[in-house]
Amino acid sequence: MKKTNNVVPFLFRGPAIDVEALYRCYGPMVLRRCRAILADEESAQDAMQDVFVLLLRKQSRLVGQYPSSLLYRMATNRCLNVLRSAKRRRDTPDEDSLGRFQAPGSLEEEIEGRDLVARLFEGERESTRRMVTMHHRDGMTLRDTAAAVGMSESGVRKRMRVLRNKGAALLSA
Repeated sequence: MKKTNNVVPFLFRGPAIDVEALYRCYGPMVLRRCRAILADEESAQDAMQDVFVLLLRKQSRLVGQYPSSLLYRMATNRCLNVLRSAKRRRDTPDEDSLGRFQAPGSLEEEIEGRDLVARLFEGERESTRRMVTMHHRDGMTLRDTAAAVGMSESGVRKRMRVLRNKGAALLSA
């Protein structure tokens, strides 16, 4: 007799999500994320459309809880897949990427910047790094950031303030 696991299907059952409403509400966030990762407008728009097409295909299996987190992760995964497949197809690096890495003084500045960021996030939770990335690099609002990491808006604000103070202390030292 074959055993079945009734728990897994239960987790994915629920009311169908409204993809059109999610597109209107979170489309700009998904596009910003795609732009940030891909750095190409056309590829970013294609990736954003792929995210919502996949959402449309899987909508009956998804639960409408925390849609910003779901869409953010879907956009990130889609963009990373685009980059991976582009990397596999590319035999030689293009001129622009070589110039970017060979800019005078950029290596030292990049190393100093990475060191400062590493010291800034030393001892901090991983969720704090995600919050900073979502809010400052991706342009998400504090409310969206809080929803994405599962915290209150005031909690996110407090962590950002503590990190800002720590950064100011590092810069003044």
